[in-house]
Amino acid sequence: MKECMVRLIYCEMLGYEASFGYIHAIKLAQQGNLFEKRVGYLAVSLFLHENHELLLLLVNTVVKDLQSTNLMEVCMALTVASQIFPREMIPAVLPLVEDKLQHSKEIIRRKAVQALFKFYLIAPNQVQHIHGKFQKALCDRDVGVMAASLHIYLQLVKEDASGHKDLTGSFVAILKQVVGGKLPVDFNYHSVPAPWLQIQLLRILGLLGKDDPRTSELMYDVLDESLRRAEINHNITYAILFECVQTIYTIYPKSDLLEKAAKCIGKFVLSPKINLKYLGLKALTYVVQQDPTLALQHQMTIIECLDHPDPIIKRETVELLYRITNGQNVRVIVQKMLDYLTQTKEEYTIINIVGKIAELAEKYAPDSEWFIQTMNAVFSIGGDKMHPDIPNSFLRLLAEGFEDEKEDSQLRLHAVQSYLKLLENENVVYPQKFVQVMSWVLGEYSCLMKNVDPEVVLASLHRIMKRNTTSETKAWIMAAVTKVASHTTCSKTVDKLIMEFGTSLDTCMRQYVYELKHLYEDKELMKKLFPVDASYEDIVVDASLSFLDGFVAEGLDHGAAPYKPRHQRQEEKLSQEKALNFEPYGLSLSQTFSASTFTGRQSPTGLSLGSDISGNSAETGQKGTNSLKLEGVKKLWGKEGYLPQNESQVENEENIKPVLLGSSVMENIVCNFPSHSEQEIPGLSEGEEVKQQLASTLFVGLSAQGSISLMGRSDATTQKFTRKSKISEGKASEGSSSIQSPVTPSHLPDTLSKNKEPFQNNGHHGIRKTSLCSAETSELKVASDRSLSATEAGPDGKLLSHRPSQSSLFADCNMEFFPHSSSTQTVVHKQHTSMPYLPEEAAKHPHSEIIELCSNETLVLYFCKIWKDDCVSLFLFLSNKSSSVLRDVNLEFEHTEHLKIIESPGCHFAKIDAESIESFQICVEMEDLCSSVMVSGYIVYHLESEGCLRFSVPLVLLDFIRPMKMTTDEFGKMWLAVSNDVKQNVKMTSSQRSLSVVLNTLQQKLKLHIVDIIGNEGIASCQMLPSVPCLLHCRIHAGMLALWFRSPCSALPDCLLYQCQKVMEES
Repeated sequence: MKECMVRLIYCEMLGYEASFGYIHAIKLAQQGNLFEKRVGYLAVSLFLHENHELLLLLVNTVVKDLQSTNLMEVCMALTVASQIFPREMIPAVLPLVEDKLQHSKEIIRRKAVQALFKFYLIAPNQVQHIHGKFQKALCDRDVGVMAASLHIYLQLVKEDASGHKDLTGSFVAILKQVVGGKLPVDFNYHSVPAPWLQIQLLRILGLLGKDDPRTSELMYDVLDESLRRAEINHNITYAILFECVQTIYTIYPKSDLLEKAAKCIGKFVLSPKINLKYLGLKALTYVVQQDPTLALQHQMTIIECLDHPDPIIKRETVELLYRITNGQNVRVIVQKMLDYLTQTKEEYTIINIVGKIAELAEKYAPDSEWFIQTMNAVFSIGGDKMHPDIPNSFLRLLAEGFEDEKEDSQLRLHAVQSYLKLLENENVVYPQKFVQVMSWVLGEYSCLMKNVDPEVVLASLHRIMKRNTTSETKAWIMAAVTKVASHTTCSKTVDKLIMEFGTSLDTCMRQYVYELKHLYEDKELMKKLFPVDASYEDIVVDASLSFLDGFVAEGLDHGAAPYKPRHQRQEEKLSQEKALNFEPYGLSLSQTFSASTFTGRQSPTGLSLGSDISGNSAETGQKGTNSLKLEGVKKLWGKEGYLPQNESQVENEENIKPVLLGSSVMENIVCNFPSHSEQEIPGLSEGEEVKQQLASTLFVGLSAQGSISLMGRSDATTQKFTRKSKISEGKASEGSSSIQSPVTPSHLPDTLSKNKEPFQNNGHHGIRKTSLCSAETSELKVASDRSLSATEAGPDGKLLSHRPSQSSLFADCNMEFFPHSSSTQTVVHKQHTSMPYLPEEAAKHPHSEIIELCSNETLVLYFCKIWKDDCVSLFLFLSNKSSSVLRDVNLEFEHTEHLKIIESPGCHFAKIDAESIESFQICVEMEDLCSSVMVSGYIVYHLESEGCLRFSVPLVLLDFIRPMKMTTDEFGKMWLAVSNDVKQNVKMTSSQRSLSVVLNTLQQKLKLHIVDIIGNEGIASCQMLPSVPCLLHCRIHAGMLALWFRSPCSALPDCLLYQCQKVMEES
């Protein structure tokens, strides 16, 4: 059988299906001897994927092998578990894998850490309780185990750096030992001590030290040491130096290290070796945003790289030029990027560069004519390969217009003139997307050219339609012809189009022609349907299709069947299909429950939820009385896989710091690089003079005195084309009315709490500006007195105390409520005007304290979070501590993976007066579910020189959870409509006496709405903003609380289950 299995593996490798042998691979892994088992596990890992149905048969084998005393069997089981086990099967092996972290053999501990890393990637909520054991693995006596744990910590630090800053000392100590050569020589590579371990640690330190002076100070010495120790002239040392440079420019800056990193970059860039030159350009592209003058030092080398024969070097040089673009050098850089596009044939490169050119053209265009010419080149070169957002964004820019009406008409006129001129050449074939853009512009704005007869435009459109155009492009052209024809009284071209395409084989084309024919016969109707310049007007759409109500009512009266929602049709289809029955026979809520206990016991929704019926069929509620006798039978498997057993014992691990193995004498060694400099050129030839002249145009604006304008940083120069915002127009009156009646200021503690909440977007509005006196500036961090009413209505309509208990709506977020009351008005006027405060409208909602987020010698940033029923808002207050006026203050939020900032992700203040406060409000929404996330940003301002202040706000999932009110019937219908569920038994404490006490605790901590409680069963509901529901059914039996979550979002039940477990443990 072993030989047959090897041949089956070979057949699969060649691409032939060998599914008939999959079951034999599982049998070989189950029943064979050690060598056969090894081949069986290998075949299984190659044959099966995570969702394969036969994988269920392997679980018991893996569990048995994990408990074996044979090291080989344990290693094979850990390897297979980490490779192909899905999230539903993780609970079956998780306790055994945890135990293997204490194994005496290093290889077992290492493979256990690797398995836990895989579990964390696919189901992070299931391994959150063993983070303490990760720290123990980090401090393991075996280097391999410690190195394996770094993969986990790199992922954890990427997701939440602030929660792991206490481990910075540990990582620094490990890196010191590695750099000092304290590890076994087995980990050396070309005499370099553990290079991949160094790279991993440098990446972790870079994430931990970002914008944190205190944490960065701990790692300065070891980074200096790493730079000096990389003395061997080998590729692996170059990789370490590259990571060192990136880390030095990522953490809080130190001048000495920056100088050494700049020298290292210079040696890379000046190296004759292509690989090193590429590394230098890559590093320069990364650091030029922090130090733009570094590009000036190597400007001649960058110019030479533009003509380098290696295409990768040229592409990286173009990327570097994109990073240093500003309003003064945009013409030259865009031309260089267009020249590069004409030389390359790589589709990915064309798509990438075309998008960047379009971005630069919109942001830094010197005039309208240059913008149109550049976009024409983009459409011509990019062709149909470019991203569809580029032409869509261009057309939207033309339609929406800018702040200046004169600029609008001038840009549109340039576009029309340009396209008419391009269409005069009948021999040129343009890309389809470009033809579509030209058609739309001519259809909308050709009327702006008073001296051009519409017949000329129609003739041009007719010519390009007869060329080799697609059906989609012809639809664009016909729409343009219809719009232009509305401005004419009689047109021979329109009649010719109707004659030619009226008998077309394309059904859609015939439809367009018939519409044009009927509209052209009724000129008044045509002008009414196609008004001039109406492309930006809103169209009201009746999403409910209420105009069909009469038709539906008439159909029902004539006996038509009523409409059934999609989920109901699926339920009926599933109930009629003959398939394997995955419904469990036993009871999943407790191992000791008997079938007779639940006889006749119905849940509030009409389903017998106590018998663990999943609710996928309407018939399931009738099961229960004739069930099998299952007393004493353990329930281990359900429809979704293994049902986790309750683990009562939780280990409390202490933070164990790695022990320094000792110190060694560090030598000052200079890296062995070529040392020639650009400044040593004796004379300039004609070609070099041309390069010098090109450099003076490319790198203009990058000097320390000039106005720096880099991609990724706030630009001091105003953008040429500023889009007009619909929302800002509609809410102009609201913004002015909000500068009213101050409210009670909040406490301003010195430190920022660790557990903070996310915010959601309402746009940004200037709220207020108050004056500060110098004597009051010192009081910004002092708590002020406040007077609040005794109770206030909360979000759910219930009365809340103004100082809520630990069980309040946002209790586990370490925030307090400050409800607004009528008595507040009288107290406000007694407060110092130097304290930031919320406007009256915002103060009506539950909100946090106003807390200092960050500060420097010039500026202080405060923030306050407001929890509304439909969003989470964030107020930011900028306090100018200096005695001078701050000008051009820009606040920008950086892109966050899981969150979306609605509208503009930033705010601009022309000035902030001396010792005064400006404030504004923004909101965000959660796009991808996550338990916690950091929102970072920066403030750029001008005093005597440009200053920058960075900040980060930690957000948690519970900020986006709100109660979802519904009836028991609505709960039952929704329960059947969703299929993603998670079940868990939780042990109750003596203080949790009844179900009502437990549900009240969960209601207050998790913001649930209790739908109904009947006996020892209860149901509750909540939603994640804006509208993702989650349902909970719970039951108490024999001191255990059985929780069952369901939601349309697959990850939400896991997250809320983890929060439930935390609440139960804390209470």
